[in-house]
Amino acid sequence: MGQPVREYLLTLCITAAVTYLLTGPVRKFAIAAGAMPEIRARDVHREPTPRLGGIAMFGGLCAGLLVAAHLTNLKDVFELSNEPRALLSGAGLIWLLGVLDDKWGVDALIKLGGQMIAAGVMVLQGLTILWLPVPGVGPVSLTPWQGTLLTVALVVITINAVNFVDGLDGLASGMVCIAAAAFFMYAYRIWYGYGLEAAAPATLFAAILMGMCLGFLPHNAHPARIFMGDSGSMLIGLVLAAGAISITGQVDPDAMKLFEGSEQAAVHATVPVYIPLLLPLTVIAVPFADLVLAIVRRTWRGQSPFAADRGHLHHRLLEIGHSHSRAVLIMYFWSALIAFGAVAYSVNSAGVWFVLAIVALSGVGLVLLLLPRFTPRVPHWAEAFVPPRYRRVNRTGRAAGQGAEAPAEPVAVAAGGRSASPEPEPVRSGMNGGTNGAANAGVKGGVNGATAIGDRSRFSHRRRIGTPQ
Repeated sequence: MGQPVREYLLTLCITAAVTYLLTGPVRKFAIAAGAMPEIRARDVHREPTPRLGGIAMFGGLCAGLLVAAHLTNLKDVFELSNEPRALLSGAGLIWLLGVLDDKWGVDALIKLGGQMIAAGVMVLQGLTILWLPVPGVGPVSLTPWQGTLLTVALVVITINAVNFVDGLDGLASGMVCIAAAAFFMYAYRIWYGYGLEAAAPATLFAAILMGMCLGFLPHNAHPARIFMGDSGSMLIGLVLAAGAISITGQVDPDAMKLFEGSEQAAVHATVPVYIPLLLPLTVIAVPFADLVLAIVRRTWRGQSPFAADRGHLHHRLLEIGHSHSRAVLIMYFWSALIAFGAVAYSVNSAGVWFVLAIVALSGVGLVLLLLPRFTPRVPHWAEAFVPPRYRRVNRTGRAAGQGAEAPAEPVAVAAGGRSASPEPEPVRSGMNGGTNGAANAGVKGGVNGATAIGDRSRFSHRRRIGTPQ
């Protein structure tokens, strides 16, 4: 079958280009269709933003599969396996369910049933787990019912884990892209390194998934112009689960011929066989941890596990003091560390340097995570080279090194201890919520922030350093 790296790269680029080009028209369609829900209490964005970005991502998925089916080396995947058709069938169902939810809203139990039906459709077309490689035992064959239940469970867990983490601009698409890149490296090594044709579909799925995320990410980065919605988050979750299922339950460990030589050498050699048991969880480790914590938190409070709240990991990062972009980058860092760490462990599981590198990077991640808790103390000679927030503040409330500023206007103190300016400040769309803005201006029926059609405020209001909030 050769070494179709260029064909995988071409498929990735076509998928990314189609997704990117379709997102603009899809955004206009979402605005015209009214798929712009009002801002909820748990949302972190300040303007109504259209959803339905999953339409463009589904178009990229179809384009990637269509191009791959006509390439010289990758077309054998469609001829020897029915998994690409199974993926397209399940993705179509989950995408349609997500579009309905983005426009009109669908009950949580109905969405759960739809996810199970989409997974069942893939099972009926052959995309299922046939056996499990168990350490110390070897490959264990599963009955059809066991394979079906395990496949459906993995699909549902992965879809909801990705859906739960979709709370900040560019967070879900970036994290899934990182996971897909790590999974592509692992699947390609199994396919090309060991010559196993059964790993080719999973490699193709990972390349297409990277293209979908990369094409949508420029539109979804902060400040986002469009959200992927459930039509996109459930779609990329299903594609990620399909790749994990394909390489976990379809690749025969005996075909690798790893059980030769000494016992210690066999244990180290069979690490690539056992990694699929953990890799689907490591690539979504951060979303999965968020999912488990959310279920425990809500059930402890006596709420439904599907009830929305502001207790997710990205909300916690914002509460600590991280900015929107920094919170997203921190989540990227931990996702990459866990996913690529698992792949590196499958290549060399006996290296001490690997453990030391993981520990060092984890320490760096913890320092970055707790950075807002530390008060920076920059020497006087370095104050000119750092932002004002890192400079020493003098008694006048201004950072050292700043020039004299005009005295602030006197502020009258109203009854109840609230400050009131002599003249009311006009309300500007996009800076505050529409409810508060309408209440302050005395206007009824105000829009919740700026509309997505008009001008958008790129930066939120920031108070001057040293002035009262």
